[in-house]
Parts: sequence; structure tokens; C-alpha cells
Amino acid sequence: MSKKKKTPAEEISETEESSGVGPEANKPEKKKKRRRRFGDRYEGRRLRTLAPMQYVIPYIMKVRADSQNHFEDRIDMDILDAYCAKKQAEGLTGFGALHAILAAYVRTIAERPGINRFVAGQHVYARKNIVANMTIKKKMGLDCPDTVIKVIFDPADTPDDVYRKFKEVSDKATADDTDFDNTAGFLRHVPGLILRGVIGFLRFLDYFGILPRGLIKVSPFHGSLVITSMGSLGINAIYHHLYDFGNVPLFFSYGKKYTENQLQQDGTVRARRFVDLRVVTDERICDGYYYASSFKIMQRYLSHPDLLDSPPETVKEDID
Repeated sequence: MSKKKKTPAEEISETEESSGVGPEANKPEKKKKRRRRFGDRYEGRRLRTLAPMQYVIPYIMKVRADSQNHFEDRIDMDILDAYCAKKQAEGLTGFGALHAILAAYVRTIAERPGINRFVAGQHVYARKNIVANMTIKKKMGLDCPDTVIKVIFDPADTPDDVYRKFKEVSDKATADDTDFDNTAGFLRHVPGLILRGVIGFLRFLDYFGILPRGLIKVSPFHGSLVITSMGSLGINAIYHHLYDFGNVPLFFSYGKKYTENQLQQDGTVRARRFVDLRVVTDERICDGYYYASSFKIMQRYLSHPDLLDSPPETVKEDID
């Protein structure tokens, strides 16, 4: 009788349990119904049971520019291209690496919710939902304008859900002006000296968690992550800085495909295709062990993308 294949999280969790230091040990398995408490924000709830070191760090490293860590990995595109071709054959026209990477990250958050935190006003918050930001061109061309889209995902989303939600938002953004376009267009007409004061006032409101909801909904600086495809521009992935305005804690960049010859166990040489993935993280939201565990889960999902087709059995919630 064949044994059921373990999910990436189960394989990693076994290692963590054997060492007695798994970062999920104090996290609730069932989603709680919570009331908003004093100190919570519109987009997240304040974490009050952090370890002392995690509580103090945001006061020492006050801005994201002080807190950036850089991480690089690569994706086996022989595996991912085959998966994308399967999805396209199922009717998901244009399904590509972008959708697969987002789906893998969304599933990772379902199992490691700590990477969906953010820092604001020197406090750490658990974000209420998963918000992916991306700058896109309305049309490909040097003089064509950019716009920003924000796509909201649920931790239980499958790649099909990710594709549908992303396509709906991006199609609408390329066909018409977005709320971001309208807001940026309005600010463009504000005199520079006044605009500088306006931005300073918005920073003040954001620090205390009283920035208007409408601005948070259109802001590309508020969200779970920003992702950019350098490969679509024909260049390699970059390390993109985080923004001190807003609260985005991660920036993903993936580049163009390249081929590498690899020696196989039988002595033959095989050409395989890869894409580099480069990530800049805010180290204040969780420790290195937790980040490493999370990225290992994400990489294993990208190596076995078929596992993403079924919704997760459970969605873990962050600490109190």
C-alpha cells in the first residue's frame, strides 16, 4: 500500500519538531473570531505576545532601510513551465510563472502566517488579508504609462483562484484608469512645497494608524508584498529596496530564463532552464529561522506545483 505524499510544510515541520524549536508551536490551529482592540489598525491587528527581542527591534531599527535583508534563490522552470502549460490547456489562458509564484507564496502564508506581518508605528501587526502589489504597463512601450494594481488573496486560494483574481484586476487596470491613477493624477496638480507637507502629514497619520482607508486601498506602499517581473523586460532579477512610506515588508523580483548544463547521476549532461528569484525582506516581522522555514516551503511548492491544486486542509493563524 502506497504512503500518502507529505506536503512541504509537513516535511519541514517534522524536522522542526524533532529539534524541539518549531516556530509554529505557539500558534492556534483554528481561526478565531476576534474583536478589534485598542491599538489595532484597519489592515491588521497588533501582536501582543511577541518575544521581547522582537518587541524591541522596531524601536532600534526604526525604518525599513535599516532592516533590509537580501535573499536569492532560483526556480526550476522545466518543472514550472510544464505546470503552466497544463494550466493553459485547462483554459487558464496566459497562466505563467507569475501566477505560480504568487500561488506558492499565498499557500506558504497559510502555513507560516508570520511572513504576512508588517511594522507600523514601531509595532508589529498581523495583516488581515494577503495583498499583492504590482506595477504594470497599460501597453508595452517606452512612452506608455505605468499603473499599480493591488490584488487581494485568501490563504486558502488555489492557483486557479490566484489566476482569476489577478486577471480580473489587471484586465480592468489596463482597460481604464484605476483609483491609483486618479489619486496620483490629483496629487500631480498640488504645488511641490505643499505636496511635501501633505506627504509628511500622511506619514504622521500612517504612524498612528489613522490614515484614511481609501488611501490604504489605493496605496502601492501598503500590502503583503510587491512583486515585479524583470524577465518580462528581458533582464535578470534585481534586489529592489523596500519603502519607508507604508508597510510592505517584502519585495519579490524574478528575472529572465537562462539555461545551465547539469551533470546527472548517470554521467550524462542535461540542459535545464532556471529563473532567479531575489527577495528583499523586513527582518523585523519575524526571525531568520522562521523566514528560512517559510522560503523552504515556498520552494518545495514551486518544485511540486501540483500540490497547490487542492486547497490547504488547514489555515494557520498568527499569534495573539
